[in-house]
Amino acid sequence: MAVDATSGVSTSTTSSTNSAQKKATLNYDNFLQLLIAQMKNQDPTDPMDASEQMSQLASFSQVEQTIQTNTKLDTLLSSSSLTQASSYVGKYMESADGTVKGTVESVKVYSDGIIATTTDGGKILVQAGITVADKAPTTTTTTSDT
Repeated sequence: MAVDATSGVSTSTTSSTNSAQKKATLNYDNFLQLLIAQMKNQDPTDPMDASEQMSQLASFSQVEQTIQTNTKLDTLLSSSSLTQASSYVGKYMESADGTVKGTVESVKVYSDGIIATTTDGGKILVQAGITVADKAPTTTTTTSDT
C-alpha cells in the first residue's frame, strides 16, 4: 500500500481479507459436508447424539466468527496505518539513529511497518525515536567581528 506524495491519496487492496474470508467459507462448507457424511454413514443402531452435533456446529461457528473479527480488525489497522502514513508526506523526518533525515516524499505501508522515503532517496523506518517536524530545523552560524 502506498501513499502518493503529490496527492496524498492511497490505494489499498483487500486481497488478504478476501482470501481469509474464502478460506473460512471453504472450511465451513467442508465442515458441513463432513457432518452430513458422518450422519449418512453413522451406525443406525448407535446414532450420533444430536447435542454432540450441535456442539460441534457451535464450536465451528465460533471459530468462523473469530476469523471474520480478525479480518475486520486487520482492515481497521491497515486503514489506521494509511491515515498515519499520509500525514508524514511533506514533513521533515529524522531516523531514530539520526543517520537519515530529510523531507518525506512518499510513504509505503507494509504489514509489519511503515517506510518513509525522503526527497533525496533515504529510507526511514517509522518507529519509536524518530523525529517528525513540519519543516527542517534551521541551523544558524555565528560570526564574530574581531
